[in-house]
Amino acid sequence: MSKAGGGARLVAAGALLAASAVLLGAFGAHALQARLGPVELGWWQTAGHYLLPHAVAAFAIGLNDRAAFRLPAWMLAGGALLFAATLYLMALGAPRMLGAVTPLGGLLMIAGWLLLAWRALRED
Repeated sequence: MSKAGGGARLVAAGALLAASAVLLGAFGAHALQARLGPVELGWWQTAGHYLLPHAVAAFAIGLNDRAAFRLPAWMLAGGALLFAATLYLMALGAPRMLGAVTPLGGLLMIAGWLLLAWRALRED
């Protein structure tokens, strides 16, 4: 059995994150709509708003399978997961101090995009 390459792992991670974003979005819209307040619903929606496109970006970069782009893609996926997870957890009642971690996910996403741009221009 062959071992999955770096690109294949990114494709799998992106696909799993995208599936999670859709599943959690549907759960929020159908099961939590009447149970959460407007602030918590806003957190839930913001989490999905960032998770899905970054999952698709990691998926697409994984399909490209260029070694120089793997680290930025993992930064996008990891940042989106950290950002979204903290918002989802706070919406479900976790302590609001967890919100101090949320910007770290955002910074990781920003750094991933900047590193991706830099490496793309460097290869050109």
